[in-house]
Amino acid sequence: MTIGVASAVVGVAVLLAWIPLRNKPGVGTVANVVVIAVTVDAALSVLHSPQSPPARLALMLGAVLLNAVATVLYVGAGLGPGPRDGLMTGLVARSGLSVRLVRTTIEAAVLAAGWLLGGGVGVGTMVYALGIGPLVQLVLRVTPGSVMARSGWAPILAAPARAPRVECGTMVRCPTLPMRSTPTS
Repeated sequence: MTIGVASAVVGVAVLLAWIPLRNKPGVGTVANVVVIAVTVDAALSVLHSPQSPPARLALMLGAVLLNAVATVLYVGAGLGPGPRDGLMTGLVARSGLSVRLVRTTIEAAVLAAGWLLGGGVGVGTMVYALGIGPLVQLVLRVTPGSVMARSGWAPILAAPARAPRVECGTMVRCPTLPMRSTPTS
């Protein structure tokens, strides 16, 4: 099985996680699964890894940054996110947590699962897992609000935020609940 085919198989499996999130796939979702699988296999057959460590580092860092920009752009097109990005956007919309936190958690879980299955964890894997969430969040922040308001991100980012946590302690006055002095019938 090639890496592209494995990516497509995993993508279809990840779509099952959309069910409790009530995400709806679009043409972009299907295109993402197919295009990524074909492109990965085609690219790996013609591209060769550079031998120079500085070139390898530049390609790795550039790829993570470009992936963050691409994620914001293609989800923003509103044609349907890919399986992994749909999981991210669904969790962001339902939980009110930040894109940074949700994406990093997903990537860390995938990294851990891959390692437990016997996969290697290199510097690039770590950089991607820990960097893609914050970079997507950063690209979202620097994208003009007028663009975001008309994009596929609008319903995701407009999801209700979680209620602020109330802190009680020795130096903070705790809120008191209203009490009834007489029972109601």
